[in-house]
Amino acid sequence: MLEAVLERLTYVNDETGYTVARVATDRSSDLLTVVGALLGAQPGESLRLIGRWSSHPKFGRQFEVESYTTVLPATIQGIQRYLGSGLIKGIGPVFAGRIVDHFGLDTLQVIEENPGRLVEVPGLGPKRTATITAAWEEQKAIKEVMVFLQGVGVSTSLGVRIFKKYGDASISVVRNEPYRLAADVWGIGFKSADTIAQAVGIPHDSPERVKAGLQYTLSEASDEGHCYLPQPQLISEAAKILGVPVELIGRCLDELVADEGVVRETTPGPDETIEAVYLVPFHRAETSLAGSLLRLLRERADRMSPFATVDWDKALGWLHSRTGTDLAPEQEQAVRLALTAKVAVLTGGPGCGKSFTVRSIVTLAAAKKAKITLVAPTGRAAKRLAELTGHPAATVHRLLKLRPGGDPSFDRDNPLDVDLIVVDEASMLDLILANKLIKAVPPGAHVLLVGDVDQLPSVGAGEVLRDLLAAEAIPRVRLTQVFRQAQQSGVVVNAHRINAGIPPVTSGLADFFLFANDDAETTANLTVELACTRVPARFGLDPLRDIQVLTPMHRGPAGAGSLNTLLQQALCPAGDGRPERRAGGRVFRVGDKVTQMRNNYDKGAAGVFNGTLGVVTTLSIEDQTITVRTDEDESIDYDFHELDELAHAYAMTIHRSQGSEYPAVVIPITTSAWVMLQRNLLYTAVTRAKKLVVLVGSRRALATAVRTVGAGRRHTALAQRLELR
Repeated sequence: MLEAVLERLTYVNDETGYTVARVATDRSSDLLTVVGALLGAQPGESLRLIGRWSSHPKFGRQFEVESYTTVLPATIQGIQRYLGSGLIKGIGPVFAGRIVDHFGLDTLQVIEENPGRLVEVPGLGPKRTATITAAWEEQKAIKEVMVFLQGVGVSTSLGVRIFKKYGDASISVVRNEPYRLAADVWGIGFKSADTIAQAVGIPHDSPERVKAGLQYTLSEASDEGHCYLPQPQLISEAAKILGVPVELIGRCLDELVADEGVVRETTPGPDETIEAVYLVPFHRAETSLAGSLLRLLRERADRMSPFATVDWDKALGWLHSRTGTDLAPEQEQAVRLALTAKVAVLTGGPGCGKSFTVRSIVTLAAAKKAKITLVAPTGRAAKRLAELTGHPAATVHRLLKLRPGGDPSFDRDNPLDVDLIVVDEASMLDLILANKLIKAVPPGAHVLLVGDVDQLPSVGAGEVLRDLLAAEAIPRVRLTQVFRQAQQSGVVVNAHRINAGIPPVTSGLADFFLFANDDAETTANLTVELACTRVPARFGLDPLRDIQVLTPMHRGPAGAGSLNTLLQQALCPAGDGRPERRAGGRVFRVGDKVTQMRNNYDKGAAGVFNGTLGVVTTLSIEDQTITVRTDEDESIDYDFHELDELAHAYAMTIHRSQGSEYPAVVIPITTSAWVMLQRNLLYTAVTRAKKLVVLVGSRRALATAVRTVGAGRRHTALAQRLELR
């Protein structure tokens, strides 16, 4: 056994919980190294560590932790460090010093037994005293639950979430209904719940376990973009996860269908009919979206009726007088279609005039006093749309005014008051969001969906834009002509080459470069040097605001995880007196570029959503909060226990960059990302750049990405539902 105060966390693995830490003990004046699963312990805590000493060939003597408990410190210095570490809301280093100066060794006893005395400390009024008292009581309750949760393998950070969800019932839920955790608590999936279930004695072949495993398999498929799985594939994949006979899985699936836990439906496949199994929300959304689109198409009323009888030669002549530019034939066709068809799709690659076409549509609609609404899936895309058209634009979430829980204020019963709605970056629309949006469109209004179908599909389940283009019922125009001005851009020319399966030109261009290197770690270091130093110096760009590193994968030496660590060290390093907070394997500081990792409908004016970008503006150890200013100019507060909702965004995966544009992108591309080297991934990355693309890495990896057509279609049935007229 070793009793020590945790001084600092040197390394934390987010996935395994493996930690390397430095601790102070009474045995030595030097800090000692401890390693093991420390399950969310924070600097300042006094720990009782159970384990054994070992000698590492490289790092020397260290203590390998098997288990630990937190203990209250007994020295003045220990108490002050403990209170000042940010563990107790309302107390930071300054107030910790004042409190300990006043009460000395009796400090913790006073907080425990007579917290009202805290008002004796200079600067501590009744309000802060009440905050500290409540936080202390909650910490006590959480600690009691933690003793049980640690025994069944739950980390402290997840334990806090469980306690926040269930309170005093936490132990009962974990012991008796562990699979509820996967549905109720963000951050706990089936595998974590399954580990807990085994620890509390749930049988391996329990029907409860098998049903939870089937729903988990469908949930994992939805994370990969699928709206359903064919029944044989579902059973096969669930069997790999569960390790039980397929006969048992089949029986449990039948029970799940009967209990309406999932939906099973026969749907047309490419060769034969398929028994498709859906999670309930995706089945509802797909059937609802198809029905809403067909209703809009069939509606006789027309809120844009002036365009049904307009003199198009006159209208287009007037438009030319306003813009000074003639529409190409494809663009003219798109303008007419958007203003006369109730639902239409406009697609095309970079440089083909989508933006000018949209501006022309909005200009003509405004001339007829139409009520126009412009939306996009992300804040950055909405800002760009507003700048392009000179007309206000919003994110879909803000337009619908989503309430806590995710229900929109506008829906079929309370539709938007709009004549024309233009949805930009429609390739990003997932099934759930598209359904919410289309349900809110009033009868007779026109919907135009604009996007590049050759980009990656949405992060969420579905491929709505591709399905709409595959359905003959939906009118569409595809722009194919690259305009002369765009042909001057190496970025545009190479984007089209990549999309056609032709290698990009990487020499002799002023805005497209390749720095060839075959070693992944060297590529990572070169990426950081280029993004932080060389590109800013050469092109006069701000490394934080103007340059975005985009990478195919999260893992690996040149993945987003490793690159974010290196880029943070370069652009927002630790500094004297700069407060910081460690959450898992991440350290957050003021000035950090961050992104939201999940939809949270309870934050901000109308929720904060997966992919939202922002900058950390404040970090308070005393209040245990950080504040992020988002790219929609909203300040969002996060409690420290919510920091696993945020990730650094100095480097992002290409998937997470959809809908955003940056003056310059730096793209590391290595053979270690082999499974992700696909044409539409590289094409999406290149088309995020407005002015400059810098590729870094392997020529072989680049050639593979250009040559490899993306993975097969997602399992969706929207196109088929739209043909059932």
